[in-house]
Amino acid sequence: MKRLPQTIAALATAVSLAIATSPARAADAGRSALHVFAAASLSDAFAEIGHQLEQQRPGLSVRINYAGSQQLAAQLEQGAVADVFASADDRWMAYVKDRGLLAAEPAWFARNRLVVIVPKSNPARIGKIQDLAKSGVKLVVGTDAVPVGHYSRLALRNLAKTPGFAPEFATRALQNVVSEEENVKGVVSKVQLGEADAGMVYRSDVTPALARYVRVFELPEGANVIATYPMALIKDGAAPDAAKAFMDLVLSADGQRILERHGLMPISAANP
Repeated sequence: MKRLPQTIAALATAVSLAIATSPARAADAGRSALHVFAAASLSDAFAEIGHQLEQQRPGLSVRINYAGSQQLAAQLEQGAVADVFASADDRWMAYVKDRGLLAAEPAWFARNRLVVIVPKSNPARIGKIQDLAKSGVKLVVGTDAVPVGHYSRLALRNLAKTPGFAPEFATRALQNVVSEEENVKGVVSKVQLGEADAGMVYRSDVTPALARYVRVFELPEGANVIATYPMALIKDGAAPDAAKAFMDLVLSADGQRILERHGLMPISAANP
């Protein structure tokens, strides 16, 4: 946690221009707008949920800003317009809460798990998870600040303690990292384009469209890291009623089915 403020400071300059030019600051004529800030791994599921809410509320425009949770937290701290924040971990939700930006306590709404993906052509001839530590393998992960990168490092350390893996597995695998991405979609893109031999992503990122281009390796159950997603209303949001309706829809049976259909693990409305 001690490094979070420095991370935010480094991000502040980069996000200030994005905030100033964000389309979230202007509404379509005759339509009210709901602004949702969501982790990149939620893009497909939240797009469907947002569309469903628009159908339920004629005249409402649901606008979703997808990025790494750390980038979204930086934007919120810099004054970006938002009504709902959905993070891929509790670190960045806690960061936003500590700065007095939340209108209410967060609610957990989904879980996710990690997998390893390699290009379909598999140029590094990776046949098992242990091969991530082979010399010459080009591995791509998220930065430690982004949830998927933090989870990936935890999983690698867990694997090093798992039967069948060498104690130095995590160290060797991390030595093979050739790129650290700011969100999980960056990891996916590098592998899909063949710019890396392997990447660690969420199970929900392996969409039917992506599955044509990659091969998936599941992590051993005991070594995997389960990502838990919280969301919360943003203080002084311009559309509190619509924001609550969006959160209610996400937590509803229908919303949970949508999340599950897009590869996430549903969760009850009660905190775990």
